[in-house]
Amino acid sequence: MVSLLPPAAIFIIGALLIPLLKGRLKSAYMLLLPIIAFVNILNIPEGMHWVVPFLDYELIFGRVDRLSMIFGYIFIIISFIAVLFALRVKDDGQHVAAFLYAGSALGAIFAGDLLSLFIFWEVMAVTATYLIWARKTKASYSAGLRYLLVHILGGLSLLIGIIIHVHTVGSIEFAYMGLSGLASYFILLGFGINCAFPLLHSWLTDAYPEATITGTVFLSAFTTKVAVYALARAFPGTDILIWVGAVMTAFPIFYAVIENDLRRVLAYSLINQVGFMVVGIGIGTELAINGATAHAFNDILFKALLFMSMGAVMHQTGKINATDLGGLYKSMPITATFCIIGAASISAFPLFSAFVSKSMVVSAVAHEGMAIIWFVLIFASAGVFHHAGIKIPYFAFFGHDSGIRTKEAPLNMLLAMGIAAFLSIFIGVFPGTLYSILPYPVEYVPYTAEHVVSQLQLLFFSALAFTLLLLSGIYPAEKRAVNLDADWFYRKGAGAFMWFINNPMAKVGTAIDKTVFDAIPSSIAWASKNPQAVLKLAADTVLLRISGSDKRVQIEQRIKREKEMYPGDIVKHWPIGTTVLWITLFLLVYLLVYYL
Repeated sequence: MVSLLPPAAIFIIGALLIPLLKGRLKSAYMLLLPIIAFVNILNIPEGMHWVVPFLDYELIFGRVDRLSMIFGYIFIIISFIAVLFALRVKDDGQHVAAFLYAGSALGAIFAGDLLSLFIFWEVMAVTATYLIWARKTKASYSAGLRYLLVHILGGLSLLIGIIIHVHTVGSIEFAYMGLSGLASYFILLGFGINCAFPLLHSWLTDAYPEATITGTVFLSAFTTKVAVYALARAFPGTDILIWVGAVMTAFPIFYAVIENDLRRVLAYSLINQVGFMVVGIGIGTELAINGATAHAFNDILFKALLFMSMGAVMHQTGKINATDLGGLYKSMPITATFCIIGAASISAFPLFSAFVSKSMVVSAVAHEGMAIIWFVLIFASAGVFHHAGIKIPYFAFFGHDSGIRTKEAPLNMLLAMGIAAFLSIFIGVFPGTLYSILPYPVEYVPYTAEHVVSQLQLLFFSALAFTLLLLSGIYPAEKRAVNLDADWFYRKGAGAFMWFINNPMAKVGTAIDKTVFDAIPSSIAWASKNPQAVLKLAADTVLLRISGSDKRVQIEQRIKREKEMYPGDIVKHWPIGTTVLWITLFLLVYLLVYYL
């Protein structure tokens, strides 16, 4: 039975066979793997499975409960959609990396111990880097290298936290820990880097737009959502996450509005949406956790739909900047329709998916009486509609006519977008299906008159603001430019650090090298050639300092003669016998003094 395999094993083992297959058989095989994996997790009962003894601990590759299962469901669903979208890719390396990436994400969410979590965490970083490098451009290489370095740092922080935690607690169980000590802070930092916390987020907006067209779809689904799951598992109810999440929802809006690269706009939007999840986890109530996990489920679908629609545009036109696009609804009407569905979903229009999940987090905030956080989330919701709901479809498919005339996206891409669009609408119309698999029982009712009317008012006023700003010329013009983000600080800091290393520190190092490894050994070697002459020179040098002027000439002449003679053949060396005698006498005096 397939249920005998850990959820990650089907993807990881299956990935290794991909290069051995060809043509339609390979396509059918890759589509079959997620289906088998889905049947697999449906047959796994709750509890701890695949427990492997390791040293004095136990590795658990199948901790199955409602929290891990909802992430397992959506990870497998999005894997099928992304594989379908990528069927025309001829690069086996990308397919293998994508399956290993998805498999390691599944391994991380079903891990019941910190050690196996860490292993899968690091495999995710390596395989994701390959999907960035696979585009084979100078920009993708640089972005992938930065991505890898940042995630190595995050993995190191996680490992340090795990080591301290195991030393302190004596267990590697991956469970609730809260901010209870030094270990938890390191672990939170490791999770936070993958979650794109503020000031630690630039790897996402730097790397995702530089990945391959299909690789970006996989990237948008796994890394940040695994981090969201890890936070929900280990840090629910941690107050600082409320404020961190609120900042995450707000600041990307300003960058997304002025960004020209539409995939980078979606990358900022991804951070914005993850912020809602982090807020829910920080609140920690059943409603908030349900809202965070439901929104993670929905976000994976509609964000993948938006990335796929922009990927289809890029595939057909070779362009992705807003300044280069426009009028594509004439050539790509189906893709434009799917993009609008994704835009409506992320904007939380009634009857679309985010309406039934994002509102749970906002309601949880309201129930806790957090007025400031509630206001930030409302502002962020309006901003999402502004940049993802309007800007993306407007500048890509409408707006000015760029004159580009192309064909509709390939059939496999349209089918993948169609599945994601259908699910986004289905969940919005029938939220009970999603609510039934959430971690806690759901009593929340999204479709109340008050909620529908207030959300429509928010969206319409946001649309009005966009229209007025655009017509008045106040709306920021799309420009071909590079926008500086938080990475500017550590890039400049890295430059300053390298200058410090290459200049003052290098000079100090050179001086130390000359002194310790050159001058001192040379002096010792020089002195060892004639110790007697050295002692004479030292004595005469001291006498020269303290003697009167009448004797200085005589002493200077004596020093000059000693230097001229040293280390020439006429210099007298101590015989070996004399040296041994002096050493013996010294030891004898030492022993007498010590024992008497």
